[in-house]
Amino acid sequence: MTTRAAPPGYRLESDAFGTVEIPADRYWGGQTQRALGVFVIGEERLPACLIHATGLQKLAAVGANRRLGQIAPDLAEAIARAAAEVREGRFDGHFPLPVWQTGSGTQTNMNANEVIANRANELLGHGLGTRSPVHPNDHVNRSQSSNDSFPTVMQMVTALELRDRLMPALETLSGALVDKVRAFADVVKIGRTHLMDAVPMTVGQAFDAFARQIEAGRARFTSTMPRLLLLPQGGTAIGTGLNAPPGFDAAFCDEASRLADLAFRPAASKFEGMGAHDVLVEVSGHLNVLAVSLLKITNDLRWLGSGPRCGLGEIVIPDDGLSSSIMPGKRNPTIAEAVAQAAFQVIGSHAVVTAAGASGTFELNVAKPVLVYNLLGAIRLMSDAATLLATRFVAGLAVDRARLAANVDNALLLTTALNPVLGYDRVAEITRIAMRDGITPRQAAVSGGFISEADYDARVDAVAMATPAKAPGTS
Repeated sequence: MTTRAAPPGYRLESDAFGTVEIPADRYWGGQTQRALGVFVIGEERLPACLIHATGLQKLAAVGANRRLGQIAPDLAEAIARAAAEVREGRFDGHFPLPVWQTGSGTQTNMNANEVIANRANELLGHGLGTRSPVHPNDHVNRSQSSNDSFPTVMQMVTALELRDRLMPALETLSGALVDKVRAFADVVKIGRTHLMDAVPMTVGQAFDAFARQIEAGRARFTSTMPRLLLLPQGGTAIGTGLNAPPGFDAAFCDEASRLADLAFRPAASKFEGMGAHDVLVEVSGHLNVLAVSLLKITNDLRWLGSGPRCGLGEIVIPDDGLSSSIMPGKRNPTIAEAVAQAAFQVIGSHAVVTAAGASGTFELNVAKPVLVYNLLGAIRLMSDAATLLATRFVAGLAVDRARLAANVDNALLLTTALNPVLGYDRVAEITRIAMRDGITPRQAAVSGGFISEADYDARVDAVAMATPAKAPGTS
């Protein structure tokens, strides 16, 4: 039998399915190389954070296997070193597969098995592609299946991204908003309902509403975390744990918890964790709510800062150094617009995650890659958007006190405070006269004989109206 030589720049690697030509400097193996020729859809790749979490998963798995006597210590040590390097991002360029692959994520799991096996063999003094003494399936994937490993990675990376990326960003945004609550606590403005003038409030109260939206968002993610930390690892092919030793799930979670500083625990039902991804859809739902919150906040701030001379102009938007291509010196709320567009994308991503989450059939969900791709993208967008909004927009906001004071003095619906003494219909008449004659409501009320100047001034106090007395026992 003639053995053919590898073309220049390539090596030959053989497995149960035949011989494959692989670029000589690549650490992936035959399964990954074949997959590259099969899944030729788009250019989207799974994010690096998921690859790093896969390294974490393989590191925890080999630790559990070693504890349970499933892998020889010398092989386990080499696998652990290789998996740790994948976790550190040293092999990001060796994960070339697209998002659009088998719905279980099998190809990415096999990609990791091959990279780690090749690197472990290299550490043990062997060449790439030898598949010995460390085998990608028999050793790196021992006690595992793609069907339980990939969803475990999905939950692990989501928990890590929430803890390390999104929650700090939301804390930054919440803090910036709370700073404005304090700074503008004594600045009175006219509230608006239906886009029309209403009664007085403070600018601080408006920012308090924004801050509470973000704090409520943080609480939603916190409440979901305990469910996210319940891992299906140990279920292997369909949830029964076939070919995994007793206690593998608990040993894996112990290892993963130590490595990631998160309290992972075995899921009570591996079937649920592999066939459904409701907790990930739940996280996506919270991201959807957060996107809606950011849209509310950015839209309000854009409207309030419109102008600077011919709009509302109640707040002063910080200068970002950007301008119009035709109108010299024009300043636009570019950061708010960018954040709004990120929110639109996250709302769309939630639709994808919802459809993908509903794609569980019997014991396996078969839309895992597209689900986690959209979920992680949404976390990244909301994290970056929240940080940008806080540091480059909210932190630099100011108020135009003169314009706000003029608006308050001229506001028709200050007369609402007269309802208890004059009644609704007479107050409506004051408002109608003021509007018709282009005068202030104070002038209309006094000149029309409805109330004296002294009584009007005693009862119509914009500051008092913005902060009405609270009932006993309330906060």
